[in-house]
Amino acid sequence: MTQLDDLAFFQRLAQCGSLTATARELGLSLSAVSKRLKQLEARLGVELASRTTRRLTLTAEGELYLARGMAILEELGELEETLGDRQAELTGRLRVNATFGFGRRHIAPLLSHFCAEHPRLDGWLELTNFPLNLSDHGFDIGIRVGEPPDSRLVARRILANRRLLCAAPAYLAAMPALEMPADLADHACLVLRENDSDFAVWRFERVDDPEQEQGVKIGGRLASNDGEVITRMALDGHGVMLRSWWDVHEHLASGRLIELLPGWRGVSADFYAVFDQRRHVPTRVRAFVGYLEEKMAGRVPTLP
Repeated sequence: MTQLDDLAFFQRLAQCGSLTATARELGLSLSAVSKRLKQLEARLGVELASRTTRRLTLTAEGELYLARGMAILEELGELEETLGDRQAELTGRLRVNATFGFGRRHIAPLLSHFCAEHPRLDGWLELTNFPLNLSDHGFDIGIRVGEPPDSRLVARRILANRRLLCAAPAYLAAMPALEMPADLADHACLVLRENDSDFAVWRFERVDDPEQEQGVKIGGRLASNDGEVITRMALDGHGVMLRSWWDVHEHLASGRLIELLPGWRGVSADFYAVFDQRRHVPTRVRAFVGYLEEKMAGRVPTLP
């Protein structure tokens, strides 16, 4: 039992990346975490990591212990899940990673409802600006835009989505008409800056010929790293934005925003629930992914 506990402790330590973060995650003091790591290294007779309070770097022995230990813990988890499949109730911890906007609006309430239906399940939702690696951070499920290139991940589409070009009626009344994506050069574009680039590229495809794509380098006086801020600026009449259907469909239906360039459309940006491919996927993971597939259809209207 002590050996399995040590494996689980070291796995969490590696995922957190520092002694301080591990102490916070486990609800222990920094000295207690440091002492336990020293005891583990003394029992094994090797140094597993070089560390400060802020950063932890695994040695070659630590990398080996982590890799083999994770395989052992996964085997044990699969065995227990197989036995648990015979039970009616879902149990265990379900860790989910999603981006802030979509995570707050949709994943959080769905996880809340799902855990209410399964009271023996522990739910954990971590929202980040960018998707995190599932295995490195101990997540069961990640919510992603687009199918992942990693063949080791299983992807299930939970929402058909694409980006739309739109603006407020007040802005359009005072600006020249848009006929082609290149005409955006004459417009105030509201830029969502999600990296350090000085510009953004908006990509479009023709409605009658999806194989024909066009990318337009755009810039503008107003920008933000937050999508909700960009939407607010568009509603206030400051310019044109390219935003996802899930985020703006209510404003389009009410007429507060108007979709532009009817002959062109933003590229597909479908949402997927992804999880590690393995011999036995935990029942709680399969159940929650199925729940997302079922319930998302009622939260966002079908793309026009």
